[in-house]
Amino acid sequence: MHPLMPISSLIPGQKAEVGQLAGRDAEIRRLQELGLRVGAKVEMVSPGSPCVVRIDGKSYAFRATELIRVLTRPADQTC
Repeated sequence: MHPLMPISSLIPGQKAEVGQLAGRDAEIRRLQELGLRVGAKVEMVSPGSPCVVRIDGKSYAFRATELIRVLTRPADQTC
């Protein structure tokens, strides 16, 4: 299995699959409610802070500190 990397490391247009969420329970629940769950397919729209990602065709903006806890596997590395 390929190593996971922070979602904030993705470049614009790059797609990935969420592999792990880390942090406090309340933070994880909030991200999950927005669609960032293990197995979700995401696309980086604009890195930075705020960081914009697309999940299920919808764009969301997050502070960089929130997304450092989202670890992904780039689409070109998924099985």
